[in-house]
Amino acid sequence: MAAQQDAPAPSRASGHRTTIAEYPDYGDAERAVEYLTDHDFPVERVAIVGADVRLVEQIVGRVNYPGAALRGAGSGAFTGVLIGWLFGLFNWVAPVVASLALAAYGLVIGAVLGAVFGLVAHALQRGRRDFASVRAMAPSRYQVVADADVADRARGLLAQLDGGR
Repeated sequence: MAAQQDAPAPSRASGHRTTIAEYPDYGDAERAVEYLTDHDFPVERVAIVGADVRLVEQIVGRVNYPGAALRGAGSGAFTGVLIGWLFGLFNWVAPVVASLALAAYGLVIGAVLGAVFGLVAHALQRGRRDFASVRAMAPSRYQVVADADVADRARGLLAQLDGGR
């Protein structure tokens, strides 16, 4: 646990919040709050705040025309099945048969239209972004904060937790 300090944190109706502990990863902060819960602390007056947040974009692969068509076909097929199935449910004569038939048509039509839209979207980018990625927010540290009037009790409990390690 790092040095304890006051930090800007989400305010609540009960007033100012203060940092009671700071951890390098979320699991440790979560364990600290769990420890407070186990000791009948009013945890609704506690928050975990991610600090020094940065955007991490992990590149997962190259996107070419076949890949763009496949991704488009997948999303189009899913949308088509969903819409076809929903329209089929409104057929009062034979809703199960109609739902399955329209879902199948929706799958095929959605896949074709999705593939076309995927190809067009990829072509319009003209190679500027020919890779796929996943974005995530990644804090470098986690602060456990509590309302000022219960912060001393929380610090005392967490001192017992950290002293037992």
